Amino acid sequence: MILDARAPDDVDHELVALLHAWLPHRRWYPAKGSDARLSAAGAVHLTDDVRILLVQVDAAGRDVLLQVPLVLLAGSAPVGTDRASIVGEVGGRTVLDATGDARFLRAWLAAADGPGAEVDVTGARVVTGEQSNTSVVLPAPDGTPVGMLKVLRAVAAGENPDIDVPRRLVEAGWDGVPAPLAWSQARWPGPDGEPVVGYLGVLSAFVPGAQDGFELACGWAREGRAFSGPAAELGETVAGMHAALVRAFGADPDPAGGEALARALHERFAWAVDAVPSLADREPAVQAVAAQVAALPTTPARQRVHGDLHLGQVLRSAGRWFVIDFEGEPLAPLAARVLPDLALRDVAGLLRSFDYAAAVGGLSGAPAAAWTADARAALLAGYGVTDDPTSTLLLRALELDKTLYEAVYEARNRPTWAPIPEAGLDRLLG
Repeated sequence: MILDARAPDDVDHELVALLHAWLPHRRWYPAKGSDARLSAAGAVHLTDDVRILLVQVDAAGRDVLLQVPLVLLAGSAPVGTDRASIVGEVGGRTVLDATGDARFLRAWLAAADGPGAEVDVTGARVVTGEQSNTSVVLPAPDGTPVGMLKVLRAVAAGENPDIDVPRRLVEAGWDGVPAPLAWSQARWPGPDGEPVVGYLGVLSAFVPGAQDGFELACGWAREGRAFSGPAAELGETVAGMHAALVRAFGADPDPAGGEALARALHERFAWAVDAVPSLADREPAVQAVAAQVAALPTTPARQRVHGDLHLGQVLRSAGRWFVIDFEGEPLAPLAARVLPDLALRDVAGLLRSFDYAAAVGGLSGAPAAAWTADARAALLAGYGVTDDPTSTLLLRALELDKTLYEAVYEARNRPTWAPIPEAGLDRLLG
């Protein structure tokens, strides 16, 4: 079922005015620290008191369509309502953040496609700490967690890799991804006024007893425990994922050799310098790496990849790894996230993640270097990366590309973490 967004009404415009003060405090809001212009693009009415407001955010050259599910209650909020969920009041009605609300969840599940699952929406729990979306754990009637609903915050027309890719991986016989149980789509007016269709969210199977990969690695670093065992197993898991992605989507030979990657590295650097001007003094070193890559006569075939793989995108449960969050880089356009790429890009993302785990785990200097080197070697061995000059150069270039992305992301969202990618740039360009 495709849900149709209605044209904005007077209530929607009032809601947007109310959201001006509320949205900047959400971790997933994409225009922090800027003077954004908000407008109502439409609303999906799930029930009389539950609607999904589509909010256009224009700020500093960025144009994002946000999904904001809301509950509108007559009068005041009931006793016991979590005050953190109260957005404000419009026309005598209390407005609530709906993502963890049973009324929204019940209506969403009723309108969704897919095999579904038997859940108790009154026991829902919103996951805290996410950056880009909002996830809700849904239990079975006996209280056992059975599903994880991801409410996509930035929505866009077309396929969504975080939904389509897991579905295809399951069809290809790979069980290293939580299986999609339900998903929803909506239709709204595109930039030219013509209707477009995009995904709103997905309910995936819950992974019991799962540990977040980044938190796990940080804990091991904090304790001074070598991460080589889990890292090697993670490498094997990612290799299996890439093989399944080839079965599901195929692979394309790359006749251009290293020129395309070199050009992309130049473009990434220009984009990064535009956002973080202090990176400009690294231009000669970046160009030197790009020149070496451009000279490669051949590179591996392009295939579908995860696109934003790091330790925060994997879960460990019952002695094995699961891969999640296939949406790709949050700052990249959707069209760019679904293009075939080098499989080694995912490996490079995990290598970069070890630097973060060591730093957040409290390691520095020689202990940090030793811990990350051990984890890096184990991951590469588990994946099956050889130490031939071409693979080494490609990984260096892809790590550099990822580190430049991190430098922009941290400058915009977590300035206190900016030294981590800066140190990575020094290592890669030294």
